[in-house]
Amino acid sequence: MFDLWIQHWRKKRADGDVVVVRYVDDFIVGFQHGSDAERFLAELKGRFQKFGLEVHPEKTRLLEFGRFAAERRQRRKEGKPETFDFLGLTHICGKDRKGRFMVKRRTMRKRLQAKLGEVKTELRRRLNVPIRKVGEWLSSVLRGHYRYYGVVGNSEALSRFRYEVARLWHRTLERRSQKARVKWERMARLIKRWLPPARIYHPPRPMKQLSFGV
Repeated sequence: MFDLWIQHWRKKRADGDVVVVRYVDDFIVGFQHGSDAERFLAELKGRFQKFGLEVHPEKTRLLEFGRFAAERRQRRKEGKPETFDFLGLTHICGKDRKGRFMVKRRTMRKRLQAKLGEVKTELRRRLNVPIRKVGEWLSSVLRGHYRYYGVVGNSEALSRFRYEVARLWHRTLERRSQKARVKWERMARLIKRWLPPARIYHPPRPMKQLSFGV
C-alpha cells in the first residue's frame, strides 16, 4: 500500500531528492523541495483513503527541517526550526563543535518518564529480593536502554536515566531497611558495581541533509 507507491512517486512525481525511513506503520519522508513535500502530503492522504485508512491527525505534519532550516526561518523571523519525535527520539536541528549542521537526537521526555515509572513499580515489587538479584536486573535494564537510545549526542539523557534509576533504588533500599538509612558510601559502591555508565552504541552515519519532512 505504501512502499511500492512511494517508490513510484519519488521517480515520477518528485522534482528533487526524496528520502524515506519507515518502521512498521511509522515513517518519515524527507524532501529536497518544499513544493514536493506539500504535494506528497496531499496525495498521500488520497492514497490512504483508497484502502480505508487515514494518516494520524496529531502525528502527521509538514515541517521545515535540515541544514538550511534555521537560516531560512531566521530570515522570516519564525524562530527556531521545529523538532519531531520518531522511534522514541526527539530530532533537533543543531550544530557540532565545528559549527557544522547535525541532527541532534534526545530521548523523548515521555518515553523517559514512562520507563522510570516502570522501574519504580518493579523495584517496589522486588522490595524483598536480594540486592544482588536486583542489581543484576537493573544492570540489564540500563544496558538495554543504552543499546536502544545510545546515539551520538544523547549522552546527557542516558546519564540522567542512570541517575534517576540510582535514586529510585536508593529510596527502595531505605524503605526496605526501615529503621536505618542507607549511607551514600554504600550506595555509591552499589551503583559502581551494578549500574553501568552511559554508553553510545550507535555511531554517526553520513547522510544527505534535506530541507523538508512529513
